[in-house]
Amino acid sequence: MSKIPLTVRGAEKLREELHRLKHEDRPRVIQAIAEAREHGDLKENAEYHAAREQQSFIEGRIQEIEGKLSNAQIIDPATVQAAPKIVFGATVVLEDADSEETVSYQIVGEDEADIKQHLISVNSPIARALIGKEEGDEAVVQAPGGERVYEIVEVRYE
Repeated sequence: MSKIPLTVRGAEKLREELHRLKHEDRPRVIQAIAEAREHGDLKENAEYHAAREQQSFIEGRIQEIEGKLSNAQIIDPATVQAAPKIVFGATVVLEDADSEETVSYQIVGEDEADIKQHLISVNSPIARALIGKEEGDEAVVQAPGGERVYEIVEVRYE
């Protein structure tokens, strides 16, 4: 299996979620299953079936996170010596060539991506168009709404 790139912040968030699942959610669901069993007939016990379904989800998510963390290549953007080129972890300020709007994105791992927080996946069309470019370059992005052209205003590693 290939390494999964993660920022230090992304790896920490996954570890926090894993801790919560193992130490809070799992014990709570086990207790709910035990209480539902006490109610009698399990075939018609909706609480029991819901708790078992939730337990299955939690166990699956625990396995998924453990797998990702074991295959993670954790990269600290502050220590990346790639400037002036754009690579994983870079924060990039872009200006749309048509509207002249500026926007800032950080290129992160797939699990960390959250467009509302300006975190884009390294596998996204925008990130793929930016990788390897420098300040002052233009990036042509094949977006679902058509081709977009961005000028790279600034590249930071923080």
